[in-house]
Amino acid sequence: MKIVFANSAWVSAAERLILRDGSWQKIRLPVRYGLIIHPRAGPVLVDTGYTPHAISGAQRGAALRFYGSALKPELIETGQPVQVLARFGLTPQDVRAVVVTHFHADHISGLALFPNARFIANDAAWARLKTKTAWQNLRHGVFPELFPNDFESRLDGLSSMEQIVSRGDTPGGADLFGDGSVIAVDLPGHADGQFGLLFAQMKRPLLYAVDVQWLVKALVETRTPGFPASLLAEDFAAIEPSSAVLRRFMATGGEVMLCHDPGPTEYDLTPEGG
Repeated sequence: MKIVFANSAWVSAAERLILRDGSWQKIRLPVRYGLIIHPRAGPVLVDTGYTPHAISGAQRGAALRFYGSALKPELIETGQPVQVLARFGLTPQDVRAVVVTHFHADHISGLALFPNARFIANDAAWARLKTKTAWQNLRHGVFPELFPNDFESRLDGLSSMEQIVSRGDTPGGADLFGDGSVIAVDLPGHADGQFGLLFAQMKRPLLYAVDVQWLVKALVETRTPGFPASLLAEDFAAIEPSSAVLRRFMATGGEVMLCHDPGPTEYDLTPEGG
């Protein structure tokens, strides 16, 4: 099984806005998404990153246009899903599934690019999303217009999958492919239904923890997000318990990777695709 991560865009923010008691110095944050080439499940994406559909699409609603102008993501052309797939001799039609870790725009904006993919997501969170008002979704960075019209008919919910039991400080969760290679780990706080991915069978177990925190520094130093990032959290009180799960996993030798931490990892694709 091959696992790589690409950077779809850069977003700049003062450290203090995403890290309690941080500095006012601006840092550039990547917006990662992943590609798993699984021996049985085939090519599987982990989210989609930012794509032009969310940032510059002509059909965007007013709220999504405001969102794009406020955050000003800098799209990376060579980091877009179509170009990254091409490095591996793949096209969007080859993608068998997209794992949707949560429903924020920088994770779902490219879902419509993959007509043959199933969507693996938290079905309970999807059911709640449908009952929320437009304001409730907007407040938490969710834009229903970014979902394909047939999202629900292509949804494979976590609740229907076999559950792997936690072992000590190694978390458990839904077994995505039925072979224990990729486990969906519940990591609440940042977004409704957010889950990370545990690659437990690797020589050094890897937990892709998505947006539990923006920075690994926050985990190591036990610091929560700063204001106003804290206001956007679905359940701010749950961020520290989820962070504690990651610290325990790291303490036993596991590796934690975050979507937006600017530090390079061995799984990040280089600009040349290496």
